[in-house]
Amino acid sequence: MDNPSSTREGNLSGLGAEGITRRKFLAAAAGSATAGLLAQNSSIEAAAPIAGSDPAALRLAIDGGSPVRATELRANFPGPHYYDNEERREVLEVLEGRSPFRWYGIGPAGKSPNKCNLFEKELATRQGTKYCVAVTSGSAALITAVAALEAGPGDEVILPAWTWYSCYNAIVAAGATPVFAEIDDSMNLDPSDIERHITPRTKVIMVVHIMGEPADMDPILAIARRHRLKVLEDCAQSMGATYKGRPVGSLGDCGIYSFQLCKTISAGEGGALLTNDPHVFERAARVHDLGLLRDPHAAALGQTPGKEEMRMVVGWQFRMNEFTGGVLRAQLRKLDRIVADFRDRGKRVAEGIRHLPGIQLRKSTDPDGALRSSVYIRTGGLAERDRLISALAAENIPAGPMEGSVILPLAPHIERKEPPEANWPSFAAPEERDLQYGAGCCPRTIDIWNRYAGVTMDPTYSEQDVADIIAAIRKVYPAVVKGG
Repeated sequence: MDNPSSTREGNLSGLGAEGITRRKFLAAAAGSATAGLLAQNSSIEAAAPIAGSDPAALRLAIDGGSPVRATELRANFPGPHYYDNEERREVLEVLEGRSPFRWYGIGPAGKSPNKCNLFEKELATRQGTKYCVAVTSGSAALITAVAALEAGPGDEVILPAWTWYSCYNAIVAAGATPVFAEIDDSMNLDPSDIERHITPRTKVIMVVHIMGEPADMDPILAIARRHRLKVLEDCAQSMGATYKGRPVGSLGDCGIYSFQLCKTISAGEGGALLTNDPHVFERAARVHDLGLLRDPHAAALGQTPGKEEMRMVVGWQFRMNEFTGGVLRAQLRKLDRIVADFRDRGKRVAEGIRHLPGIQLRKSTDPDGALRSSVYIRTGGLAERDRLISALAAENIPAGPMEGSVILPLAPHIERKEPPEANWPSFAAPEERDLQYGAGCCPRTIDIWNRYAGVTMDPTYSEQDVADIIAAIRKVYPAVVKGG
């Protein structure tokens, strides 16, 4: 699921609120912060409410008081912020070897390529799966995954109403039909809303782990087993998160990741598909590369090159290049550090505000496994949410509504079921044309979007930055939020 923010540039203006993109949200968030893990207690103590001081400091800045910070806080995209000589060395090795193409080099004048092959092996090992296919983007990974799971014309794929366009697009590209289910307060697919959407045409449940929070996989997997459905995990926004000790992306039939600029680790673009199923792996390997099965992938399957068991299929050209593979190898070695930095900051903010009377944070199915890349607070509704966002911004702590995705059924071209071209199979049958899209199919998702305000975390925030976030929320929340 690629979003040039998250993740992404999701325009939410279809909800009647001012349109916002993650890029604007993060860019509005402000300057480089100091790196390093810092003690939890010190930041919480530093954020203690001001007592016996200037009354202007107690008055909300939006009402003319003094802001918590003198300058606006800025969040940075995580992966590139950790670039150093490791990424440089990987890129230089590709340049010096004159081997930018993953399958072969230029002969005696260069060296044999190996970055993508090694990245696939290292990522599969890190995520606890047998197989990996590296591709050009998260969107390419989704298209490959839907095809690898053999969803096509006449099939339906259930997905959350709140996610990114890439999820919908991948389903429609396969000729299958998207069926939207509600989200819950975790902002992920609500397991209790899945079964009412299952029909004899249902083939796949697409689970999207949104904004660093793992979806509740146990009940979803149980539903899938009961109805003999495949489960596709979109982990584009949650690389590094775990569910009950297992990496997201390793629990379903296959999982995908994105390495676009805003993701946990990044090479600017890139994606990957992981699976434990050899059939899904071979289909994915072929679909991503013109229908071919290259020698390294055949070897991973224990097949003799040239004597493959599966016939050639129609495929695309989603091959990762060696520069991308090299940068991602270096980034992957830093994943644990980036995740630890995110969790440290996010947990300290949550701990610093959890005793505020009546506060309700975003639901978490696995607090220890969540990435903690954002902190979201539930409010009483749209007006109160927007007041909280404005009040935090006045304290120089930028906040925003749920971001990184869109409520897809409200997008005009989706609500109208506009196909890529005439007679496209996704909406050709009467039962497909009769599916309810628009606000009527996801009222709870809309209500949840209207209620939550959040602050994006930066894994390099300093102790003072964390303390300022806590202090601003402690100052603003009691004055603004009356009930969620």
